[in-house]
Amino acid sequence: MLKVRIIPTLLWKNFGLVKGVGFDSWRRVGPVLPAVKVYNTRDVDELILVDIVATREANEPDYASVQDFADECFVPFTVAGGVRDCRHIQQLLRAGADKICINTEAYQSPTLIAEASRRFGSQCIVASIDARRGQDGHYECLSHSGTRPTGKRPEDWARELERLGAGEILITSIDRDGTMAGYDLELIKRVVDAVQIPVIASGGAGTYQHLVEAVLQGGASAVAAASMFHFTEQTPLGAKTALAAHGIPVRARYLSHE
Repeated sequence: MLKVRIIPTLLWKNFGLVKGVGFDSWRRVGPVLPAVKVYNTRDVDELILVDIVATREANEPDYASVQDFADECFVPFTVAGGVRDCRHIQQLLRAGADKICINTEAYQSPTLIAEASRRFGSQCIVASIDARRGQDGHYECLSHSGTRPTGKRPEDWARELERLGAGEILITSIDRDGTMAGYDLELIKRVVDAVQIPVIASGGAGTYQHLVEAVLQGGASAVAAASMFHFTEQTPLGAKTALAAHGIPVRARYLSHE
């Protein structure tokens, strides 16, 4: 097993961070830059910054702000939101992003994934899937920050994204987002079983045990969390300690006993 990554997620809305529940982001958390600086000291493996209004408002990515954040970020930095073409990707990479996460535009222009992976390398293209379970028990992918049904099943869409050249998949449960009630393990497992590339689990993490379950039961290669790290005493290093205690390999300079 490859070493499992711990990835805090920063939800960025206009001028600061927010907390979301079911993709409804209303509670302000604070500015982005101090959070980036704090996570630099907490043994995280990567950071994901999601501009949650850029796509809804058809804005381009805020390259200047991304550069400011990237200048203070000393771990791999993934940026999502507002990416619609390779020019946007190139500008974000020049601003300091290490990976670019694409969601809505992949549905509208699937060739973007193929072109981006060819031009910039699949290792920096993360395909994001937001999914919700319907009343019939089936999962469906939604675009535009979880507001528009696409008619696609997550596992089928994940296979297509892999075929197009995505380097990894970020799968988020809309139902579990911000609840801290645990990941949707069935959703994660469906996507993991459908592809050969790494899958990042997102949506619902609230305890270290939830992270363990996402890896051991869901098969995730990495675990992303927002509220768990922002609003509890649990830390990325504590998460690594818990994962290691279950025999899960992690990247750590040292492990604590917190």
